[in-house]
Amino acid sequence: MAALLTALAGLSVLAGARRGVDADESVPAAPELAELDRLKARGLLDEAAWTAARAEAGRRILVSDREAAPVRAGSRDRFWVLAGLAATAIGTLGVYAGFGAPGLPDQAYERRVNQWATELETLQPPQLAAVAARVVRERPGDHQALSMLGAARFEAGDPIGAASAFRRAVALQPGDAQGWSRLGESLVRANSGEIDAESEAAFARALRLDPDQLGARYFLGEAALTRGEAARVRTLWGPLIAVLDPADPRRADLQRRMPGGTE
Repeated sequence: MAALLTALAGLSVLAGARRGVDADESVPAAPELAELDRLKARGLLDEAAWTAARAEAGRRILVSDREAAPVRAGSRDRFWVLAGLAATAIGTLGVYAGFGAPGLPDQAYERRVNQWATELETLQPPQLAAVAARVVRERPGDHQALSMLGAARFEAGDPIGAASAFRRAVALQPGDAQGWSRLGESLVRANSGEIDAESEAAFARALRLDPDQLGARYFLGEAALTRGEAARVRTLWGPLIAVLDPADPRRADLQRRMPGGTE
């Protein structure tokens, strides 16, 4: 496939070089000059006007020719192009032979997922998400697998995929307060940090199920602060500030931003 793509690219470049060689290098007469002559012959331009217009047109043509002179390929340039393409292909093959692994057998994706499934403690979030996704395909009603899939996708930078997994998880267990809160967080991240109606509803559901969902409290407080609902911000962030360590910089930030401050 690499050789085929290189050959096709080479043909395209050579075809362009061939067109450059075959192109007619003569500059065609400017049509406006002929039109001026016709106008004069029909009596629509007098001698003075025709002379002035023809001089102006000639000046524009000369300026245009100097500023936009076409680049023409020489008769032997195609051979240099071909030599460059061949050298590039050979050099690429040499680099791959020296630093690649030509004899390495194919590593099918499913085979890699099989291996990852035995190394869960060492996996990166994208790999963990791949393992969890396969478990979900095999057991679509597994709430724990869906929650793991959502968490892995969230950490892997796929908030849309995470939201999809958490939606399925809370549909299976509507009383999962943490699932609703994680769904809201995923929606916020997918929406570039904006708390929209859907994410706010998810946070509100989480807080109704479990008042100790601190993440939900934080985001609901942010939404209330944006709307200028000072009393609601204090209600939401007061318990959150109370449980944060006094040395935690987040506590000082919330105290500073909360309308009316804290006692």
